[in-house]
Amino acid sequence: MKRLFFMMSLTLSAVAAIASNPEKLDTLNTYTLQDVQVTSTRASKTTPMAFQTLSQQQIRQINFGQDIPYLLSLTPSVTTTSDAGNGIGYTSIRIRGIDPTRINVTANGVPFNDAESSQLYFVDMGDIASSLQSMQIQRGVGTSTNGGGAFGASINMQTENIGTQPFFGLDVSGGSYYSHKETLRFGTGLLHDHWGLQGRLSNIGSKGYIDRAWTKLNSYFLQGGYFSDNTMVKFLTWNSVENTYHAWNYTSKYDQSLYGRRYNSCGAYTDGNGNMAFYPDQTDNYFQQNYQAIWNQLYGQYWNTNVTFHYTHGYGYYNEYKVNKNYHDYGLSDTKFKSDLTRKKLMENNLYGIIASVNYDNRRNYKAIFGGGWNKYIGDHWGEVLWTKDKVKDYYPGYEYYRNRAWKSDFNVFGKASWTFLPGANGYIDLQYRHVGYRLQDPRDYFINEDRTKGYWAHDDFDFFNPKFGLNYQLNDHHRLYASYAISHKEPTRNDYQDNELQHLKAEKLQDIELGYKFGSRQLTAGINLYYMYYNHQYVLTGALNDIGEMIASSNGKSSYREGIELEGAWKPCPFFRWDLNATFSRSINKDWVQSTVRVDEKNKPLYDAKGNNIAGENINLGNTHTAFSPDIIVNNIFTFNYKGFIASVQSQYIGEQYLTNTNFKEMACHDKNGNETRETLMLQDHFTTNVDLSYHFALRRLGIKSATLGLSLYNIFNAKYDNNGWGSPQIAKTKDGKAIAFNDWGTRDQGAAGFAPSAPFNVMAHLSLDF
Repeated sequence: MKRLFFMMSLTLSAVAAIASNPEKLDTLNTYTLQDVQVTSTRASKTTPMAFQTLSQQQIRQINFGQDIPYLLSLTPSVTTTSDAGNGIGYTSIRIRGIDPTRINVTANGVPFNDAESSQLYFVDMGDIASSLQSMQIQRGVGTSTNGGGAFGASINMQTENIGTQPFFGLDVSGGSYYSHKETLRFGTGLLHDHWGLQGRLSNIGSKGYIDRAWTKLNSYFLQGGYFSDNTMVKFLTWNSVENTYHAWNYTSKYDQSLYGRRYNSCGAYTDGNGNMAFYPDQTDNYFQQNYQAIWNQLYGQYWNTNVTFHYTHGYGYYNEYKVNKNYHDYGLSDTKFKSDLTRKKLMENNLYGIIASVNYDNRRNYKAIFGGGWNKYIGDHWGEVLWTKDKVKDYYPGYEYYRNRAWKSDFNVFGKASWTFLPGANGYIDLQYRHVGYRLQDPRDYFINEDRTKGYWAHDDFDFFNPKFGLNYQLNDHHRLYASYAISHKEPTRNDYQDNELQHLKAEKLQDIELGYKFGSRQLTAGINLYYMYYNHQYVLTGALNDIGEMIASSNGKSSYREGIELEGAWKPCPFFRWDLNATFSRSINKDWVQSTVRVDEKNKPLYDAKGNNIAGENINLGNTHTAFSPDIIVNNIFTFNYKGFIASVQSQYIGEQYLTNTNFKEMACHDKNGNETRETLMLQDHFTTNVDLSYHFALRRLGIKSATLGLSLYNIFNAKYDNNGWGSPQIAKTKDGKAIAFNDWGTRDQGAAGFAPSAPFNVMAHLSLDF
């Protein structure tokens, strides 16, 4: 670590010496220089791939406290989830049905996914959206990037530019479920034509729609920079502190019928009087600190370079109440004894590295980029027992029952070229080599009577070659065609090793074909994109949850594919009205899905062993099945009216039904409390929602206010009752005649076999922005 900071200090000192030119700065170059940091990983208008870019203005028009997934929810092929039900707190995003562990996320080209789990916990990023210059969403493999492979999509974030003029701004919003957001923005502009400082302070909170699903987020962002005509050096640091109450269990439809849609089972236990109670400290807590040192340099008209050093430190834990747990699993002496306890699971990690690129553009017909990066991750995981309901002699406060460490190194180098070989015809090639080294001590989070800090559970090295080829043809000023073929690979995650209980796993491989057409005129833009994504050993979500509420993924050792058509259009017939529309029609299929089963008797009743566990049956091939959490239809429609500072936007979204499992079962056989058979769903039902955003933009210069925006956002105005996420884990059996059946024998109706995350009904958020 000391070497890293020494290298950063040495580089900054050298660059400052190079950049000591006292001449007056060309302010246009201030923005050009700052854009260099994302050039190597961004798609451009001639890149033959599907992408969409949101500007800073577009982000600010919708950023009232909800997390980034909800800010992107109306872009093509996107679905979002929210544990709390209102878009604040634990949220996630799926693109083309692909879960967040397969979506590459970067900030200024620096990888942001957790190195081990590949997850991106947006809740740990605080109000980063208020400090962004732009976001680009690439669908499909996309361009070469740093960090975990983009296995179906990527989100490329650029932090905001340091402006040339001083400013001070305040954003305030508040609404339903005690939701609120306060953001203070400031910037010095350029001091002495060379120096600039810019920052933000934010506080976000909500009690959530779901019971006790409160969120508290505090964050800051600070950057300082030096600029000359050809040099930019910036140092950025931002921090986020997250505190949330658990809501990741979700609830069965049966429990909702008893306790209501807002019922939250997390932290539930039975007190000494036999009444249901909830553990008050069932919380998730995380601190994350980010540092980036960026050097961008222009060399004449055609060349520029970027070098970025980065370091991220994270520390967090969550507490939870566990009911009727076997003390043997925690290494306590009463090995046959079961009782309640509370536990604390902790992690601390460090990620550091360097990314760099050299960019050439002859401003006529040829562009080339050579770049790469090296990152190192070290992560510690351990668990403690905080309290036991019954006394055990080996227990003491803070008793540690497991500990392990992981190391991961990630190196990649890539070269990209784009050239116009005929008038309007542009070729594209992008070649990347990536090496991943992963060393993992036994990741199982329960006591094992051995020293797990010695040796490795997993000791894998992966070498990937990821080529991409494409062609873009600009027929004329209005019409453009493109096509591309790309390959991407992805290494297994920590959860893949842990949940599959295997020490060596195969990497995933994706082949992606994209074909598209774009039309553009002054009043109308339209596009169509066709994609076919073929996977080998894809780790798809099974629908089941592990012990800490995370989705279990399985490769099933087979192939699968996703195919679809994405349509986009925008029409502006007059200055005050605009109509935007996008739609995705797709199909996601697992080929020859093999499912484990449980044994049943002649009446199809499950068989149990002496310990009360299901007896395993033989595996069954279910043939081609629908991939879980992948809707066939997504449609977004936006009407926008803009007249003399008043803006009204009506946003509607339709999302088709989604399977909770990969078994093709839409429902399962269950029984009610009287033993009568019922049929319970294994689907997220389709839903249609409409939001309305109203705002008025004005100035009060006499009061020193350069601009002000007052608005009201109305969410789900038709009060739709729908679930944004869920899980399913029914028992599957093979009958005597060879057919597969799905059922639940673990609880009343769907208890223990399915859970759902309800979204909030009609709710509102008022907002005010002031710029001085």
